[in-house]
Amino acid sequence: MSIPIEKIGPFKYQIPITYQEGMRVPGIFYCDETLLESIRRDESLQQLANAATLPGIVKAALAMPDMHFGYGLPIGGVVATSVKDGVVSPGGVGFDINCGVRIMGTSLFRKDFMNKERLEKAIMALYRHVPAGVGSKSKLKLNSKDQRTLLERGSEWAVSRGYGSQSDLEHTEARGRLDGANPDLVSQRAYDRGKDQQGTLGSGNHFMEIQYVSDIYDLEAARCFGLAQDQITVMIHSGSRGLGHQICTDYLSVMGKAAVKYGIILPDRQLACAPINSPEGQRYLGAMRCAANYAWGNRQCLMHWAEEAICRGLDISPKELGMALIYDVAHNIVKMERHKIDGQEMEVAVHRKGATRAFGPGHPDLPAEYRKTGQPILIPGDMGTCSYILKGTQRAMEETFGSTCHGAGRVLSRNAALKASKGRSIAAELAEKGIIAIAAGRETLREEMPEAYKEISSVVGVVHDAGIALKVARLKPVGVIKG
Repeated sequence: MSIPIEKIGPFKYQIPITYQEGMRVPGIFYCDETLLESIRRDESLQQLANAATLPGIVKAALAMPDMHFGYGLPIGGVVATSVKDGVVSPGGVGFDINCGVRIMGTSLFRKDFMNKERLEKAIMALYRHVPAGVGSKSKLKLNSKDQRTLLERGSEWAVSRGYGSQSDLEHTEARGRLDGANPDLVSQRAYDRGKDQQGTLGSGNHFMEIQYVSDIYDLEAARCFGLAQDQITVMIHSGSRGLGHQICTDYLSVMGKAAVKYGIILPDRQLACAPINSPEGQRYLGAMRCAANYAWGNRQCLMHWAEEAICRGLDISPKELGMALIYDVAHNIVKMERHKIDGQEMEVAVHRKGATRAFGPGHPDLPAEYRKTGQPILIPGDMGTCSYILKGTQRAMEETFGSTCHGAGRVLSRNAALKASKGRSIAAELAEKGIIAIAAGRETLREEMPEAYKEISSVVGVVHDAGIALKVARLKPVGVIKG
């Protein structure tokens, strides 16, 4: 049976609630006609319809224009369930809990990197100084007490150890820490996997990139965020590493049994879930928050080492570099938030999986200096493509639980990308565009080649035109390291 799709507005489509037995709400997704063609090629729309059957789901199961097939909920999916009588699902968060992005501004400009030798020194310093790739190990030596404190305090722990400043916490979503994290709910296997990975970049699509501001679309917002034309920025994309992956794995087993225990009927066992207020639901949330805090601590440490590396490579002082955190956002997380549903404010568990929080102007959870403009939203590209900074909107608050896209979205699996890039040197192709790319993994550049992803400008164009996030600036890469 083909999935019926109704166009319900510009860039807005719907899978009606009548499509599948058990759907409690419609499935709503954002795209244009070109992106719709790629979305139809995988099973992500079916996954969206399946998510609409979750107990306690409110308004709609949502997906962004970068949506593609994932585990349980499609990547690019957003689901909110009532805290009172809804469920929590690890498949609605994903394995890399709090995979996210942070962007730092600097006092340097593009002209400072016109000398290729100077750029190469900065990139090589990053590559040597920042642990990256499969099996990479941290410079930190954490004892059991350190690990527990990190899981409880997140970015606060890193700052207390000298890796950053208090102002960094103000410019991090949730101040880099979710309350309610319980280290006792994390398995020994997860501890073991995360022990040596705090402060490491990871592999796959994770990266650290030197960029410059190539275009400004909203001068007032750009100034508020501390951005200027041709300014050098540094972007970090990383998550909770093996610890988060193991926590998800551990609790998928717990949730599978819980769904049977509570009589929850699901069209896809990958959406295994438990009532939020059940013992199983509370245990997952306590462990998931530990992974989220670990990831924020991770990016905080990575930022510190990036600053050290660039200063070393360019032989300049931290004052001359002027690196400062603009913002840090999570992409894979579930958080308790208050939103208006049918005119009534209620507390909901917002699952964002491959989606970015996009709170609008005036929201009290934003840093004071960003409340006039709305939240900075970070949309990373991949190596040869640009990245974007957007701002949150009131429409996002009304339509998407304050959420928007998180990136371009894959169109080729890693195996398919390897096949398509056979015989090519992706590093050489990028070098021709003036981009230096270095990867720890032998096949990483081919797996992550630009053609493996949707056109990011199209994805960003949809959320901008739909009004759920508005363009502020575009960033172009000049150098990148990958795991």
